[in-house]
Amino acid sequence: MSSLFPALAARSERPALRFGDRALTHAGLAAAAGPLAERLGATGGRVAVWATPTLETAVAVVAALLAGVPVVPLNPRSGERELAHILADSRPGMLLAAPGAEVPAALGALPREDVAVDPGPAAPEVPLPDEPPARAPALIVYTSGTTGPPKGAVLPRRAIVSTLDALADAWQWTDADALVHALPLFHVHGLILGILGPLRLGGSVRHLGTFSTEGVARELGTSGGGAGTGSTGGGTMLFGVPTMYHRMAEALPSDPALAKALSEARLLVSGSAALPVHDHERIASATGRQVVERYGMTETLMLCSSRWTPPDIRPSARAVGGPRPGTVGVPLPGVELRLVDETGAEITAYDGETVGEIQVRGPNLFTEYLNRPDATAAAFAEGGWFRTGDMATRDVDGYVRIVGRKATDLIKSGGYKIGAGEIENALLEHPGVREAAVTGEPDPDLGERIVAWIVPADPAAPPALEELSGHVAAQLAPHKRPRVLHCLDALPRNDMGKIMKRALAAAGPGDGRG
Repeated sequence: MSSLFPALAARSERPALRFGDRALTHAGLAAAAGPLAERLGATGGRVAVWATPTLETAVAVVAALLAGVPVVPLNPRSGERELAHILADSRPGMLLAAPGAEVPAALGALPREDVAVDPGPAAPEVPLPDEPPARAPALIVYTSGTTGPPKGAVLPRRAIVSTLDALADAWQWTDADALVHALPLFHVHGLILGILGPLRLGGSVRHLGTFSTEGVARELGTSGGGAGTGSTGGGTMLFGVPTMYHRMAEALPSDPALAKALSEARLLVSGSAALPVHDHERIASATGRQVVERYGMTETLMLCSSRWTPPDIRPSARAVGGPRPGTVGVPLPGVELRLVDETGAEITAYDGETVGEIQVRGPNLFTEYLNRPDATAAAFAEGGWFRTGDMATRDVDGYVRIVGRKATDLIKSGGYKIGAGEIENALLEHPGVREAAVTGEPDPDLGERIVAWIVPADPAAPPALEELSGHVAAQLAPHKRPRVLHCLDALPRNDMGKIMKRALAAAGPGDGRG
């Protein structure tokens, strides 16, 4: 396998990392990570990283990867019980953290090393270690634990390389790009794509620390490089989750600086959950830029994406594979993807209507759930196909449209299989709805009835059930109309902005039935 970080090995003086007013070149990163990698390689085992949005987190992860030591990123917002479970399950031999970072008592028994970002002018240059084999574990990333204690997905080095190289191909991502984002660094989106991606390609990343529309406008703002190739000007790419893009869509009408910055960026990417079509349209209308969606999971890294197309040929994007709102594009190079029905038979109809579970295989997959051979075996179908649990359709030219999770978003009502996602998009097109989620609940006649959970645009005058049901029935079909409505102040979301539908049942009483 080729070097994971060629620009580090070459000691490039190009910008690599910037967090606020603190920055490192690729050569500076190599100088900081090399000595730490040497020490970690001598100790072996696994290391936990207190994954705050800092230079130290990036240096720690890179050093461990150079040393061939598996990294367990820890979410700084995890509770004591979750941290205790992760530590008992992964058994790291050391904790890496930024100097002065306060950590919970659950981590107190771990030997700790504070990560030095500046090794000092007198520090000798340490040769970077030889690359471990492609199958060697690189990261152990814990799932959200919605169906039990979090499981540690063991991600090999080959998965990281195959995903990043496939995205480089799809997005024409190069060392000339400067990526802007504010994603957390304990998850694959922010850490693997958002930090390791630019480092592998020899480009740079500017982390905002905390998301704000002002920060996005500042870091994407051009001073000679935003839409071009210069690494000293503005950012060229933006990664975010739907919540961030929704906030930008809300701010655009009154924020010309943000509109200008987004319009001059080369690529806007949304992931971790579906971006509502309404927000796609608002951003495209205000900026002339279409947001690219991609699809992946902790266990699979990236599976699908639209291909980047230059703005001047956007009208022919459908023909050349460009963004199409409501879809996650087509499978990436190296990824095999199929849909299967409830019997496990492959669905061969590319009609945009037939719903099936997504199954995938390829070099981008995890190798196992740590210490869980039962869960690992259950996750795979015959032939090495990973069961994602996501339900989708494919249209005639292969675009994948995700309709929801098998466990929470596929509603079987009146003999129909209905995906929650399309109803949510229809609800969001109603002017009285700011946010929306859709679930199913038992119904003695229909099997399941459709339940809408909304945050009203005007809390003092929320839309009625009959109004929203009629709106959905007119947009989609009568059998897809909500029959129960809940109005909430906010939808429960996790750190990545995903709506936690299992928490909705306890959120409040319904406002009506139809």
